[in-house]
Amino acid sequence: MGNAVTIYHNPRCGKSRSALALLQEKGIEPTVVEYLKTPPSRGELRSLVAKLGIAPEQLVRKGEDVYNERFKGRTLTDEQWLDALAANPILIERPIVVRGDRAVIGRPPERVLEVV
Repeated sequence: MGNAVTIYHNPRCGKSRSALALLQEKGIEPTVVEYLKTPPSRGELRSLVAKLGIAPEQLVRKGEDVYNERFKGRTLTDEQWLDALAANPILIERPIVVRGDRAVIGRPPERVLEVV
């Protein structure tokens, strides 16, 4: 189980597609979670930021319209950011690759190889 690899993937995102292709080139067939179709729960998001070693706000895509409309310039607690990410999965940075208790954001896509 600890060797299983999961990718939180947006097939419309070039970086996400590149990261998935890199894993497949290494012979790794990860579990693909299309997080816009099946958004992670608040608990899953809390687990992801812990594995990434970052604060929830660091997982937020700040170029998205929803960020600019609802959150720009606001100071939110970690719990409020988890609520925002759970309610607006488009805000979740991508791709995220998880293996065991480690995770990495694939920006640039080559970073995903750090956990596999």
